[in-house]
Amino acid sequence: MVLLTLFVGLVWCAQYERWTAASWSIPTEYHGDALEILTRIQAAAEGDTIPLHPQVITRLGAPFGANWSAYPSSDLLLIWTLGQIARVIGVYPTANLALLLASITSALAFYGCARWLRIRWEWAFAAAVLFAYTFQSFHRGLAHLFLVYSWSVPVALLVSGVIAASRRIRWPGRGAACCLGGALAIGIGNPYTLFMFLQLAGWALILQWLGPRRRENLTIGMTVIAVAVAAFLIVESHVWLYATDRAAISPIVRSYGGTEVYALKPLELVLPPAAHRWDAFSFFGHRYLRWTAWRGGEAFAPYLGLVAIAGLVWLGAAAFRAILRRWRMPGLAWPTGWVLMFASLGGVTNIMAFFTGLVVFRATNRFSIFISAAALLFLAGRLSRWWREPPAWWPRTAGSRGWRMTSVVLAALVTGIGLLDQLPPRPGLAKQQQIARAIESDRELGRRLEESLPAGAMVFQLPVMVFPEIVPPNQLTDYEYFRPYLATQSLHFTYGALKGRSRNAWQREVERMGTAEQVRRLERFGFAALHFSRKGFADRGEQLLAEMAAAGRSRRIESPAGDQVVVLLEPAARPEPAIAQTLTFGRGWHSAEDGWPRWAYGPAALSYFNPYPHPVDATVRLVLSGVDERKLGLQVNRGEPESLPIGTEPVTVTLEARFRPGVNRIDLQADRGPVRVSNGPRQLRSHAVHETAVMLRGVP
Repeated sequence: MVLLTLFVGLVWCAQYERWTAASWSIPTEYHGDALEILTRIQAAAEGDTIPLHPQVITRLGAPFGANWSAYPSSDLLLIWTLGQIARVIGVYPTANLALLLASITSALAFYGCARWLRIRWEWAFAAAVLFAYTFQSFHRGLAHLFLVYSWSVPVALLVSGVIAASRRIRWPGRGAACCLGGALAIGIGNPYTLFMFLQLAGWALILQWLGPRRRENLTIGMTVIAVAVAAFLIVESHVWLYATDRAAISPIVRSYGGTEVYALKPLELVLPPAAHRWDAFSFFGHRYLRWTAWRGGEAFAPYLGLVAIAGLVWLGAAAFRAILRRWRMPGLAWPTGWVLMFASLGGVTNIMAFFTGLVVFRATNRFSIFISAAALLFLAGRLSRWWREPPAWWPRTAGSRGWRMTSVVLAALVTGIGLLDQLPPRPGLAKQQQIARAIESDRELGRRLEESLPAGAMVFQLPVMVFPEIVPPNQLTDYEYFRPYLATQSLHFTYGALKGRSRNAWQREVERMGTAEQVRRLERFGFAALHFSRKGFADRGEQLLAEMAAAGRSRRIESPAGDQVVVLLEPAARPEPAIAQTLTFGRGWHSAEDGWPRWAYGPAALSYFNPYPHPVDATVRLVLSGVDERKLGLQVNRGEPESLPIGTEPVTVTLEARFRPGVNRIDLQADRGPVRVSNGPRQLRSHAVHETAVMLRGVP
């Protein structure tokens, strides 16, 4: 295992060209989803993301902090651990170390499972290396760090196989302990792996029940499922324990269409990527990009690689032969067949999503990692069996040792060919230098900001972007406004606020104001600066800068790269809480893409965030209408409902309410069901809100 660790580590360092301390201080990516991963590590280092605690990022979502508790996030223990390491060596070296450990742990886990199955060491070694660098996980890189940690996949296959067929399992015993330990690790890891593991373990129990019915296997199987589910629920408990806005929609929006776009296309299992290092292979990838109009953002991710493809073909042939001759089916054929049946386009996942609405696991192409692991395990097992003893035609003079050495040499050759096929072209030093320049520019901007502003100062960011997964304006990329956070230690930024939450509604209202009014409002709220990226504006922010200067705020700090600008403000000595003047739409409403009015498709909720530490009285004005004549029940904070008659013409309703500190909820429910007005999308309608306004009384 030491040799395997060293070899995998050297391959990783060679691929990313990380041979010096300076290169290790530069992350492999510095845009898009990678910035979210870096931010999570930074937040963990600052003590903000602790498992089983509220997930509030103190320096984001100013002035209240970015409450990410409602955001389901996998691998919290991993991120927390990386945060503790980052305290010592820094965020960027930690990110590199995390990627390296992902490859090493995947290789070690696969090797351990292979040896458990009594596969010869050289073939277990070769398959473990290729699994660690399979295209499905390795090419995702820092942006999809949690998916790169695929070490639990072979463990999931082994545990489900042991439950289904092993005669060696005993409790207490080593086998049972490994099964329970594997289930615990899977439960606290990536939800995609857990979801498929539960399916495979469930099928293993069914096979065991229909077959020998070994009591130990059935008991361990049920316990394994319970442990995995319990571990997941405990790690994700922040979602229901600490989420404050119960009326808000989920921050992760999925639809049935996504389950088709991101489904596993079996062709992609054998389709080389367009970026393949061999032109003869990349030709097919480019053809696929030209010819298909039905691909998601993860095209080519399922590519197995030549060696795993050979293993899959062999496994399929062995299964087909077993069916024809009524032999016992190869054990790994069962999970492979189920993954294909479940994850493929038009398969079980689409049926389930369509009829039950379970769409959260939309990217079923990610389950191809199970096929990769199964194919490599099968191939290594068959080759190990072939090379166990020399055949009769082997020269006696060569002996068993010569046969074993031939096996080692062939395994090494397979490893080399497989790596050349699976590893993408190296990014090169040019990309490393580009990232280094961007980070240095950000650090210089951060240093100058912290010299100019007091510790804890708040910075408003334009254009306003919520988190996560939005389409940014102009040339901005998603998560780009995490960069100032990563480059500073004490400043607070407005970006990072979870989307759909009433505590952030004031940001959108300020964005819609004229520049002079923006300045007055932000300074009243205590903001010391306004930050923007020139890429967020068609004119690179020149008009905004001119208007800020006209408002008397011309002092500014610009990053050395010229892409980011910060205008200094004059915050009030005694700032007021940031308050919103409108309600926030939550559950039950159609998307804002259709504009006004906002239609509800059934019972729906609005919310309002009271930033004061005491209750406040408010006058709420709503302009309402219905799809037809109906009565609308209106309820504030689950209090006494009020019935309002509404019709097709808008009517203004004024409501006197007392808002408690924090999030307040207003429920609206009609006395009749919704009506489908046409067959287009978002045409199921009940009642609509044309306008909302909130005026607090008795506060500044």
